[in-house]
Amino acid sequence: MAEKTGFVRSFLIVALLLGAGTAAAQDELRNTFFRDADAAKAAAEAADAQLLAPRSYERGMSEYNAAEVALERGRNIDTVRSNAADATRYFKDARTAAELASTALAQVMKSRQDAANARAPELSAEIWQAAQRKFGDAIRMLERGDLKNAKRREIEATSLYRDAELVAIKAQYLSETRRLLADADRARVGRYAPITLGKAKQLLANAERELNENRYDTDLPRNLARQANYEAKHAIYLSEIGGKVRDRDLTAEQLVLEWEKSLREVAGAADIVPDMEQGPVNLERSLVAYIDQMRKDNQALGQEKAENETRLADMEEEMRALDERLGGATEERAALVQRLEALARVKQQFEQVEKMFTAAEARVFREGNNIILRLVGLTFDSGASDIRPASFDLLGKVEKAIDVFPRSELIIEGHTDSFGGDDFNQTLSQERAESVQQYMVNAMRIPTYRLIATGYGETRPVASNETESGRERNRRIDIVIRPNLEAIEE
Repeated sequence: MAEKTGFVRSFLIVALLLGAGTAAAQDELRNTFFRDADAAKAAAEAADAQLLAPRSYERGMSEYNAAEVALERGRNIDTVRSNAADATRYFKDARTAAELASTALAQVMKSRQDAANARAPELSAEIWQAAQRKFGDAIRMLERGDLKNAKRREIEATSLYRDAELVAIKAQYLSETRRLLADADRARVGRYAPITLGKAKQLLANAERELNENRYDTDLPRNLARQANYEAKHAIYLSEIGGKVRDRDLTAEQLVLEWEKSLREVAGAADIVPDMEQGPVNLERSLVAYIDQMRKDNQALGQEKAENETRLADMEEEMRALDERLGGATEERAALVQRLEALARVKQQFEQVEKMFTAAEARVFREGNNIILRLVGLTFDSGASDIRPASFDLLGKVEKAIDVFPRSELIIEGHTDSFGGDDFNQTLSQERAESVQQYMVNAMRIPTYRLIATGYGETRPVASNETESGRERNRRIDIVIRPNLEAIEE
C-alpha cells in the first residue's frame, strides 16, 4: 500500500511539473530525484573516492549517468528514481571505503605525496609508474576486503614511491653536475686536469651520499653539487689550457704572463705596486693586507654611522624635552629644525644622484655637505683639452645630477698624473677644467656665476702614480657640487 501511495505521489508531482513547462519541469524533477545522489557524490569526492575507492565510485557514476540520461529522455520516472537511489548507495559505499583506505593506507599515501612533491612523475617516471600500479592493487584489494594482501602491496608501493622520490631529488640537484662530468670524460679532461676532475667527482659522491642519508636536508647536498659544478667547469678549462700547451699554441711563459696580467689589474684597483719578481707571493700578501684593512675601515665606518644616528636621536629627544619646558617652538629651534631637514634632503638628493651613474662613468661620494662627481668616464686625448663627442652622454647625466641641486655652486677641478713637467700638467689641468666649464655654459645653460674652473695639475693624486691604473685614476675631472641649503629649505 505504501509503495502504491509513493507511486501516486510521484505521478502527481510529475504531472504538475509538466504542466508548468518542460525546462522548469526537468529542473524540478532533477532536484527531487537527485538531491540525495548529489550529496552522496560530493561527500565521496571530498573523501577522494575516485582514487581510494574507484570500484564503488565508478559504479555510482554509472548509475548516476544512467539516471540523468533517463530523465533527459523522459523515460519512466521509476527508472530515474531507481538509478539515482543506486547511485546514492554506491557513492556512500565509496565514501566509506575511501575513508577506510585513507587510514589503512596512510603510509603509502604520504610517500606518494612526497614523491609527487619531488616531481617524481616527471623525473623518475618509470619507478613512479611501478609504484602507481602497486598502489592501485592495494586499493582494489582493500576495497574487496582483502586487507592482508592490500597491506603487502602498500609496503611494496611505499618502497617504490620512496625510491622514485630519491631519484627525483637527485635529478633536481645532481643532474647538471653529472652532465658536466660526462662532458669532461668525453673530452678526456682527466689527461690534463686529473686533480681538479677528481675533486669534482668526489664532491658529487659526497652530495649523493648526503641525499641518501637525509633526502629532506638538501642545503648541504646542493652546496656540494654547486662546488662540484665549479670544479668540473674548472677542470674543463684547465684541460683546454693543457691542450694548447701540448699543441704549442701557448708557451709556459705566455701562460704565466696572462695570469700575471689579471693580478696586475687587481693590484691596480687596490692601488698597489704589483711586485711579482719572485712570483705572486708578495703581491698576494699585499692584497690580503689591503682587503683586511678595507674590512676594518668599513667596520669602523659602520660603527661611526651607528653612533651618529644615536647622537641624532638623542638630540631630537632633547629638542622635544626642550619644547615641553618652553611650551612651544622657539625661533632658534625652528631654524635648527629647518637646517636638519635641509641636511636630510641633501642626503636624499645624494642617493638619487648616486644611482644615475655606472661605475665606469663616475664615482659619486660626499665630503661634508658637498657632493663630488669623479668623472672616470670623461677622458681626453693625450695632451689635449677638447671634449670628445663620446663624452656627451656622460655629461648629459651630469646635467641631470646638477639639476637635482638648484642654485648650487659648481667647482670643476682638473687633475693630471705625475708624468710630464709640473708647469705643463698645471696648465693642461686648467685647460681641461675650463673646457668642461665652457660646455656647461653653452650646452647646459648654467650661469657662469655658478661655475668655478680650477686646475690642480699633479698636486692632488687619489691613487699611486707608480701603477698604470693609478695614473689613469689621477687623470680626472672632479665636479664639486656645493648645495644651496637655503634653496633646499624653500
